[in-house]
Amino acid sequence: MTSGESTTEVPEHSRFGRTMSPAAIFRRFWVATTVSGAGSAITMVALPLVALTVLDASVFEVTLLNAAGQAGWLVLGLPAGVIVQRYPLRGLQVVMDVVRLAAIGSIPLAWWLGGLTYTHLLLAALLVGFANVLFDIGNATFLPAIVEKKELNARNSLMSGTHAVTQTGGPSAGAVLVQVMGPVGALVLDAVSYLVSAIALRTLPERTAPQKSQVSPGRLIREGWNFVVRHHVMGPTLVWAMATNFFCSAILALTPVYLVRAADTPAALVGVVLAMDGLGAVIGSALATRLARALGTARALIVASTVGSLTALLIPLTTSSGTIFYFMIGNAGLSAGVVVGSILTRTYRQTESPPELLSRVMATTRFVSWGALPLGAAVSGLVADAAGLSPALWLVCAGTLTAPLVLLLSPLRSRRDLG
Repeated sequence: MTSGESTTEVPEHSRFGRTMSPAAIFRRFWVATTVSGAGSAITMVALPLVALTVLDASVFEVTLLNAAGQAGWLVLGLPAGVIVQRYPLRGLQVVMDVVRLAAIGSIPLAWWLGGLTYTHLLLAALLVGFANVLFDIGNATFLPAIVEKKELNARNSLMSGTHAVTQTGGPSAGAVLVQVMGPVGALVLDAVSYLVSAIALRTLPERTAPQKSQVSPGRLIREGWNFVVRHHVMGPTLVWAMATNFFCSAILALTPVYLVRAADTPAALVGVVLAMDGLGAVIGSALATRLARALGTARALIVASTVGSLTALLIPLTTSSGTIFYFMIGNAGLSAGVVVGSILTRTYRQTESPPELLSRVMATTRFVSWGALPLGAAVSGLVADAAGLSPALWLVCAGTLTAPLVLLLSPLRSRRDLG
């Protein structure tokens, strides 16, 4: 993984203005993503703890809150590619930051006024989730426009590595802030992070005005969908991503409530456990390019996914704060495997998709793969209510093995590289 600023010229296919150097554009883009990501990592700890400790929510209510935050992918996942393609990108991203600022900021305000309810939390999570969809699709479209094709793997590793650092430090910082400020007070910092992100993005050059297409949105969506699902590489990796995200989301949704209620873990340790997801992502980001060179991108994907899923089987061995290290190791190992696969498959889509289809390819992929996130969270809650927290955790951890199985049953098993 490389570090530092890009010194390359803006690619010819870039649709963005040239009033700022490529290095400055990438740096500000990176700052905006990093700051908002750090705030979101704090909320990863604070929001479920608000439900658990302030509102005394049930297991299902906590997992439903997680599902609500991801539900936007099921509703906006496919149209998002067309929206991003047709509207000013910078302006759209700034507006989404402002929406997230208002949604998260309303929670501390309602609490201070004595009117915070579970319904308020649920609606705020939904609104933030919807804004995340458009923001993330915009980011995935922006990066290939400012980075040369040959550098995308490295830049994706850098972005993933930075995100992983925020995911490592954010939950730990969030846990400390929850202890000092309370879970509601910690949410204020996430609201501020969206404000900083909006200010940074506002200084970037706007994409040149998109051409008005006479093609209907439905047809544009179908073109992106058909390209992905019929593709000999993108099709199988789409199913892999869907299975991966379903079970990872299920584990994440159960994590806070399992640690607090089944393993009797203090809030500070919950943050440390969640931070291990970020540590694993740092490791995966550092290894992705090296594994791809040594094994080939297809083989690296299969190996990383298999090792990560096997490591996840350590997670349910945690039964108390004294055995919390099992959860930490399993969480880190699973995350490392997922991030390696995410970097390799995302780079492949960005480099092999026609430029005019890229936003719709990314939207289709995330509609299916990220649309599995709320389903995984909701199903985990139902299973936990029916069978108990421990059996539910064992089931979803074992379920992660379906992801590498998908790859091994596909034509990718006989390939060295994805493309």
